[in-house]
Amino acid sequence: MQAGSGETIGVVGGGIVGLAVARELTRRRPGTRVVVLEKEDRVAAHQTGHNSGVVHAGIYYRPGSLKATLCTRGRHLLRDYCAEHGIAYDECGKLVVAVDADELGRLDALQRTATENGVPGLRRVDAAGIRELEPHAAGLAALHSPATAITDYVAIAEALAADVRAAGGEVLLGAEVTGLTRERGRVVVCTGDERYAVDRLVLCGGLQADRLARLVDGRDGPRIIPFRGEYMRVHAAKEELVRGMVYPVPDPRYPFLGVHYTRRVGGGLEVGPNAVLALHREGYRRSDLSWRDVRDIATWPGAWHLARGNWRTGIAEVRGSVSVRAYMRAAQRYVPAIGATDVVRGGAGVRAQAVERDGTLVDDFRITHADGVTAVRNAPSPAATSSLAIAEHVVEEMLNRRG
Repeated sequence: MQAGSGETIGVVGGGIVGLAVARELTRRRPGTRVVVLEKEDRVAAHQTGHNSGVVHAGIYYRPGSLKATLCTRGRHLLRDYCAEHGIAYDECGKLVVAVDADELGRLDALQRTATENGVPGLRRVDAAGIRELEPHAAGLAALHSPATAITDYVAIAEALAADVRAAGGEVLLGAEVTGLTRERGRVVVCTGDERYAVDRLVLCGGLQADRLARLVDGRDGPRIIPFRGEYMRVHAAKEELVRGMVYPVPDPRYPFLGVHYTRRVGGGLEVGPNAVLALHREGYRRSDLSWRDVRDIATWPGAWHLARGNWRTGIAEVRGSVSVRAYMRAAQRYVPAIGATDVVRGGAGVRAQAVERDGTLVDDFRITHADGVTAVRNAPSPAATSSLAIAEHVVEEMLNRRG
């Protein structure tokens, strides 16, 4: 790839975050040559294409964090983008439900967080209010977020890729990055037999984020620990029992939101996901195994610290993964009318959870810069919701550092 008259910027990763960054670069830097390198034969092949399609409103995130700030901004940008491009966007709303008295204190804390984050239309309802919004749901109290929505993130990623190409950029598929070097002030990206020289590079590798970043700065950490999230699909006869979304009150000691009910924008109702340690970063079946990924988990001290602190939860998640009845036993606390005989196994996704050497979970988005390379080292949920705002943030930081 030869440099044109202007600057050339490479973006590694054809998920929604990488494509959003590439689009933002074409908007903010007209004349800049933007090239996206994606190792798969399509965009949105991994985390973007395997999530539940939820557009979060900012209920869960620590006020003042990047997650909180960029989720709020990103939701507005995403809603407008979907409207402009004719992509489905349904504000079907969400209930976060406390089913027993022990959860009411956590619900109170969650309400304070959501209020500080300015979640629009948020209100607390009692048991009667729950039944009014979701007649088949059960609980003592709940938070209702009417602005929580569902959309099609694969369609958004494809539209972003089309925007990049329309602006003169390139989205190269089947281009797996195998090495990074620096030559005469430029970054050379190796993809098999091809070499691409760029002036600046942005790494948005998702499940491979730590490995890509390590090619740049040699830092081993935080390391990605993959968790597979499995979904159940509700039979058509009962999919109308949930109007929008029904979520549990999350346990702040655990990074996942718990099994929940979510309508899909294309139709149907899903239950999930759970969160089971995956033995393959890009493996969507229980039988998938990568010895390289297993070795990376086993040799990372943080993984063992994490396991020691969460082994009971881990056992429960594995039990639910193996047994549909056990999986639905937990879910039925929220919608009793949907049981194990009312679902079939659906798809699965893998979440990239960054973990520090001491076992600390990296909770916020983490973006680093090193000698012309910007690395998105951690971008878990709500990264899809926040993608357009993450792109603004990344590009702004790049331009400021350039200045």
